[in-house]
Amino acid sequence: MYKLVALYRQPEDKKAFDEHYESVHTPLVKKIPGLVKLEVTKIDGDAMGKASKFYLLAEMYFEDEESFQKAMTSPENRATGKDLMSFAGDIVQLMTGEASVE
Repeated sequence: MYKLVALYRQPEDKKAFDEHYESVHTPLVKKIPGLVKLEVTKIDGDAMGKASKFYLLAEMYFEDEESFQKAMTSPENRATGKDLMSFAGDIVQLMTGEASVE
């Protein structure tokens, strides 16, 4: 599987972030062609129980890198990216990689 990971730092307004993420952004993500699975983790803290500089982790799974590349050129993904930049462009880091699922 191939994965796109979005790691969000703490937003200034968590309530506004959550509302937008859940009601606008997630429905857009789910429309991306080739998306096999979306997994979202709200981060409580670090492994030592301390506050984390990160707020949310979203993992989007695709069958393979070819499916991922095709999805990234879709109009649905362009709409999702435009939305992402409008509400979280300054707090998100995007990463990709091969995922081994066991």
